[in-house]
Parts: sequence; structure tokens; C-alpha cells
Amino acid sequence: MGEVQGSIQVANHTSLVGDRLREDLKPLQRDLEKQGLKGEDLRSRLGKIHFKRKTFESAFDRQWIQESAAIRMLFDYLVTAQVIPFNSAAAVRGPKHVVKRGKTPVLKAEQARALLDSISLKTIVGLRDRAILGVMCYTFARVGAVVAMRVEDYYENGKRGWFRLHEKGGKRHEVPVHHNAEAYMDAYIEAADIAGEKKTPLFRSVDKSRKLTERPMDRNDVLRMIKRRAKQAGLPYSTCCHTFRETGIITYLENGETIENAQAIAAHESPRTTKLYDRTGDEITLDEVERISI
Repeated sequence: MGEVQGSIQVANHTSLVGDRLREDLKPLQRDLEKQGLKGEDLRSRLGKIHFKRKTFESAFDRQWIQESAAIRMLFDYLVTAQVIPFNSAAAVRGPKHVVKRGKTPVLKAEQARALLDSISLKTIVGLRDRAILGVMCYTFARVGAVVAMRVEDYYENGKRGWFRLHEKGGKRHEVPVHHNAEAYMDAYIEAADIAGEKKTPLFRSVDKSRKLTERPMDRNDVLRMIKRRAKQAGLPYSTCCHTFRETGIITYLENGETIENAQAIAAHESPRTTKLYDRTGDEITLDEVERISI
């Protein structure tokens, strides 16, 4: 019991799992503690405890599907670490989950512009927040990649600025900087006076006196900032970090660009993933529905 529990804790506190998977593994840990299994009994039943309980609960619960995927990944690690002899979770097949359209709340281009314009630029916090939103809008970057940026990840290549993003799965993705994002970044870096601190965090938290610290922001800091800025701009409270990734992609597609180019900018593995962001047919669907005259 202790051997497996210890391995789960090691996996949780290293880069072997991300924040999302770390959360998904918590139900399994709770089940192990409730069962109190030991030794070989634990090894033989490990793959059945959580799955047996969850199979009949909610067949189409997306959270359950995420949890089961996290457990399979964890078991692969345990097999590699020779904690258990085989992955007993691999044979368990959960319900099929098909997604044809994203659920992330999206802003219109004019709403995103109104949000950016509503930010006061009299303080370093305002300049920082505008730069963060600019990076997410104009590069389609995930919030995790944005908060992981260092000063050196904004650099010049030829006559253009470039961003170096460290996306999930260890992928390094480089994308040219939009002229608006370049203006936002230059104003923030100049005001923060961090241009020479190449190895330090790019987007930093502030202390009680609203001055920048040397600590990087995390995704929760960015989410709170977005909620606050959205409220000030009169936008829906549902606006979140991923909203700006999806808003950027949709605006790009609405301007007549291709799914393949959007895929390249967003660093998606498959164009099918990018297609989930495509809401360009929504207006056509609404027009058709309004034709139902009863």
C-alpha cells in the first residue's frame, strides 16, 4: 500500500502529471484510503476499485472520462517504475465521448477590443494585464504557456518580434508577434524595466503596494484578473482564460483564413481539434431557425 501510495505522491509532485491530471487523480487516492488494501491484494484490485464504482454512475460524465484517462496514465508510470506488474486499468473502456463543438464562452471581436481598450494604462498592472490578454488573443496561446514565459521568450528574429511558447506536452512553439501585441509588450517591458533580465519570469505578480515582484503569475492569478477586467468592461462573468484562445481562432476564421493555418498558429496536433473552435456557421444556423414561421 505504502509503495503504491508513495508512487502516486511522487507522480503528483513532479512534472509527470499536469495540474488537470493531478486533480483527476484525487478520487483514486480517496478510494485507496477508504479500501485500506494491502500488499498483493492491492496490486490485484488496484485497477478495479475506482472503475467499478464509477462505471454505473454517469455514463456520459466528462469528468469521469478525464479521471479514467488520468488513472491509465498513472498506471503506465507505475508499471515503468516496477511498482505493479501490469496496467490493470488498460483493459477498462469507458463510454464514448464525442465533441463536435467547443463549449468555451466566446467574445465577439468588438467585445475583445472593448476589453483591451478599457484597461487603464496608468499603472504597471494595467500594462501587464493588457500584454497578457494581447498574447492570448494574437497567438492563440494557452494560459499555461503564457504564465511560463520568460523575458527571453519575447525576442527579435530579423525585423520582427517573435514569441516562444512552451505548450503542453513539452512542445516548443514559436509564432511571430502581431503588431498590436508587440506594442503592448514593448510598453509593459519598458515600464517594468526587465528587458535585461532574460532568465526571469515575463509576467510577474504584484505585492501589496502593487509593485512587481520576482515571482511569476500562475493561471489562477490570470483567471482572477480576467474576471475582474471582464466585469469592469461589462462582459459576461463566464469569460475565462480559454475564451481569448477561442476568440482569436474564431476571429481569424471569420476573416476568411483556413483551418490549416489556424491549426499551425494554435499548435494543435490535428485540424479536427481546431475545427471544434469554428463557430462561423452559427449565424447561418440562426437565420435558418428564424425561418420557421409558426
